[in-house]
Amino acid sequence: MKLLKVAAAVLNQTPLAWDANKANILAAIAQARAEGVSLLCLPELCITGYGCEDGFHMPGVHQLALDVLHEILPHTQGLIVSVGLPLFFRNALFNTACLIADAHIQGFVAKRFLAGDGIHYEPRWFKAWPAGQRAEVTLGGRAYPLGDLHFDCGGVKVGFEICEDAWVATRPGSQLSVKGVDVILNPSASHFAFGKFDVRQRFVLEGSRAFGVTYVYSNLLGNEAGRAIYDGGAMIATAGRLVATGPRFSFQQVALTTAVVDVAATRMAQARSGSFRPDLDAPTSDCVAVPFDYPRLDPQVPTPGGASWEHGPHVKEEEFARAVSLALFDYMRKSRSRGFVVSLSGGADSAACACLVHLMARLASDELGWADLWARLAYLKDLADIDDARQATRALLVTAYQGTRNSSQATRQSAAAIAEAIGAQHHELDVDDVVGDYLALVEGALGRRLSWETDDLALQNIQARARAPGIWMFANLRGALLLATSNRSEAAVGYATMDGDTAGGLSPIGGIDKAFLRRWLRWLEAHGPDGRMAIAALAHVNALQPIAELRPPSASQTDEDDLMPYDLLDAIERAAIRDKRVPLEVYHLMRAHHPDLDPRQLGVWVERFFRLWSRNQWKRERYAPSFHLDDENLDPKTWCRFPILSGGFERELAELRAFVARGG
Repeated sequence: MKLLKVAAAVLNQTPLAWDANKANILAAIAQARAEGVSLLCLPELCITGYGCEDGFHMPGVHQLALDVLHEILPHTQGLIVSVGLPLFFRNALFNTACLIADAHIQGFVAKRFLAGDGIHYEPRWFKAWPAGQRAEVTLGGRAYPLGDLHFDCGGVKVGFEICEDAWVATRPGSQLSVKGVDVILNPSASHFAFGKFDVRQRFVLEGSRAFGVTYVYSNLLGNEAGRAIYDGGAMIATAGRLVATGPRFSFQQVALTTAVVDVAATRMAQARSGSFRPDLDAPTSDCVAVPFDYPRLDPQVPTPGGASWEHGPHVKEEEFARAVSLALFDYMRKSRSRGFVVSLSGGADSAACACLVHLMARLASDELGWADLWARLAYLKDLADIDDARQATRALLVTAYQGTRNSSQATRQSAAAIAEAIGAQHHELDVDDVVGDYLALVEGALGRRLSWETDDLALQNIQARARAPGIWMFANLRGALLLATSNRSEAAVGYATMDGDTAGGLSPIGGIDKAFLRRWLRWLEAHGPDGRMAIAALAHVNALQPIAELRPPSASQTDEDDLMPYDLLDAIERAAIRDKRVPLEVYHLMRAHHPDLDPRQLGVWVERFFRLWSRNQWKRERYAPSFHLDDENLDPKTWCRFPILSGGFERELAELRAFVARGG
């Protein structure tokens, strides 16, 4: 046996927060040393933070990253550590992993495949390193190897796949395997999306099996830069077996996952494989010799672990609750805000936002304990004595129901019940006189009365907008974040009032569709995270039809009457926007999946979607930042680009109308 203790750390970093990022790195190194680790993998670009965006174009950033790297070196004595940072070389910037051993830089491996789709824009800042190319970079008068390298660390060969490198068909691990590499490190910055962890786990397991190696995967954690959420989830696999997994959605700054692996066993697994063919002609110039002495270890029984909720029937609901709770916590503390404010209408969207703040307090305090939680929020000194989730919610969340003559008693009671159940500081405001004052001003200017028959949209919108000044005032008075309450389904068709329900500095549910949100609220009413954080008062919300309450009660207004059934809207959105299908193709798909719907009505709904989508890009451009939750995002700043002005699918919609008219 040749035993080696390896570790992967997940870190909650912040772009350009040099001292905080360095402190997390040093904490991970210290914990690894205390646990007898020899080889530690830290996340991609962990010195600078991954989300620096055009900050990567600043020469001072590159130099500061190197300065911090040299400050880290003395703390790595007796360890092998991989640290991620950008490196400027020959007038190009590369995304690199620096391998350190015994407090000395051994070389830099540059990322070969850059993530340039969806939320990622790496080719804007970095150059991809060509396969097989090696060079030397001079830093402080000393030359270091750079490029497509691996390392012989005291007789154990170590190679790299940096995040995207492992997601491509021609992943570098296949070449590393035939060169006799024993351990592949994968320093990643892989954002959360529903179902994505399963994909990561598959490539870690398959990489370890197919390459006959130990595979060590590290990742970022938390809300790093505002929109992307990193779920952590470190993994260690050896020869096709997952031997250790780390926590996901942790509120810790640093979480270490370790395992003792047998290098001799993976080598023999390769030897037994009839398909394994070592590259006997491989050049030796790409292998950097690193002297290193490993401590003697005793074998350990691997314990993969993993939270129980990850294997239950409601994984997506659990992930949504935990991802957004963590994102809210980090957004609040990194912006040094004093909590949140929500305009609580009694409906699903605002109730979800308020409940997520409450879940944030519960999940964070459950994991950290109250003392550590308030230590993380040290700027909120006046809250340090709170040790109860309801009290914490009251201290961190203000809600307000803002009624008009068109508001119902049912929504008023629903809002009050939710606020009481979670402990929010709740207010009831009557803004009908404010609406009346605006109407009087405009009617006086126009010289005519406004009526529902001629001015329907304007009369609806002024009610929503009249609620914005008061709720913004609560946020300003408290130094808190105002949460916008519009969801992704509404964003798709512009069914939201700009400067009304879109008012806010952060839109926590802007990345999730209405159909799932309603299902999630039913789950939260009955179960909640871990089956123990249910909010029974959501029965009031779940019993109501989605309704804006902007027309007189006699109009019997509902959201789905204004638009179409939300399940259908979301299906059309996925087909049209995610899958990029034209109107007639979308119609055919919807006919196949909803044969019970009247074809002419379906044609009307498909056309309505495309017209509203085209007209409302300007609204999507103005929405407050939202969290990236899946690969169906509509955020034009990070995911889904569409022109503000366009032809509006006129020719395509004419084709659809003609087909439906023919009885199609």
